[in-house]
Amino acid sequence: MSSSAPVGVFDSGVGGLSILAELRRELPCEDFVYLGDTAHVPYGGRSEDDVIDLTERAVAALQERGVKAVVVACNTAAAFSLSRVRSRFPFPVIGLVPAVKPAALATRTGKIAVLATPVTLKGQLMRDVIRDHAEPLGVSVEGVVNLKLVPLVEAGHAGSPEMREELRRTLSPLRDAGVDQLVLGCTHYPFLAPAIRAEFGDAFALVDSGEGVARHTRHVLEHGGLLSEHRTPGQVTYLVTGSVEDARPVIATLSGTQSGIMGGTTAAETGHSGKHFTAAAPEELTSEALRIESIHT
Repeated sequence: MSSSAPVGVFDSGVGGLSILAELRRELPCEDFVYLGDTAHVPYGGRSEDDVIDLTERAVAALQERGVKAVVVACNTAAAFSLSRVRSRFPFPVIGLVPAVKPAALATRTGKIAVLATPVTLKGQLMRDVIRDHAEPLGVSVEGVVNLKLVPLVEAGHAGSPEMREELRRTLSPLRDAGVDQLVLGCTHYPFLAPAIRAEFGDAFALVDSGEGVARHTRHVLEHGGLLSEHRTPGQVTYLVTGSVEDARPVIATLSGTQSGIMGGTTAAETGHSGKHFTAAAPEELTSEALRIESIHT
């Protein structure tokens, strides 16, 4: 397998762009192929069998594009599909682990919450990380769901009044209960950081998996002798299973290739500083033309 091959990144829609931004920051000379399954988003309310089937089809499509590794940048897909896709495909498959560990280590109140989809919350992976990292510290973990959030992000309404109302309704009980760490357990949710800050200030430290999965991807590529030897900035090709015309303005805004840029947080943010990161492509790459293609999986 050639080290010059691209890295595949897969999500149910545009949420994985938050992971792609961290990957590009960590691996600026790598080429990426991003596949958003926008024809089938959201995955959060789907059955386990549906999620596994859609994930396997997406990874197979990336294999046809000649990728050297795949990052499953979807918490719901990772919750059920990692072992299956790892056994089926000949390249490294990297998945997301909900950022319960850093949240449990940082909490001052002993109360953390995970904002995620129903599939993610009921998956074995979530149970494992709570058992391994929260329960030994006596930290309580509350799962919270709002199925309206992902479609609003997909529609480009991450900062809309409707989104802010949904966040108030969903997160106010957590603030009132003393939760001080909010794990963003879906890759769409880092795009909500500015709206959450606007509504709740520093009531929550926002914690996600992006920075950690980017570091792990570098480690996997280094260990396998797959790091690109290029010294120039890598490029991204975007694939969508739905409408290219509908996806283009949202991808342009969330990836930072137009004036809109994404604010969010990293797993390193464990205090109440209100710190944000700009999860767009590295500054020197933001003027690149968007290459978006339609694909059937």
